[in-house]
Amino acid sequence: MNNHAKPPLKAECRCGKLQASIAAAPLITSACHCKGCQKMAASAFSLTVIALSESFSVIAGKPVIGGLHGGARHYFCDYCLSWVFTRPEGFDEIVNIRTTMLEDAADFPPFMETCMAEKLPWAKTGAVRSFDQFPDSAEFTTLLHDYAEWREA
Repeated sequence: MNNHAKPPLKAECRCGKLQASIAAAPLITSACHCKGCQKMAASAFSLTVIALSESFSVIAGKPVIGGLHGGARHYFCDYCLSWVFTRPEGFDEIVNIRTTMLEDAADFPPFMETCMAEKLPWAKTGAVRSFDQFPDSAEFTTLLHDYAEWREA
């Protein structure tokens, strides 16, 4: 893959009022085909870079919770209402940033795709690994290792 966007990575919403920074390289990239992501992204899938929470910071603007108000907290710009990032329930150590909000979004294609059971038949991502739902937690360490190798290849 050998894409070379290096941290810190900058992200911003459509209007630019909500800005964020990621101080460390993403752990992995993903496309999610679940019905919820399809509806929230108004697309066939949502794109995500997963980063450690400790490396992520909002540097301008005020994110507001939107989408479903439940365990997963989806954050949007309070002005343009762009979906910028998600803090998944039960995984406080990570944050999912919408790939398309990154300045260098093209450098972060999806390595894995999830919820293939809900995928629209014509949607294609080019992801290397695919899962009917989400990968088992036991597989995640191997996925992170494989992503790092793929990214440097």
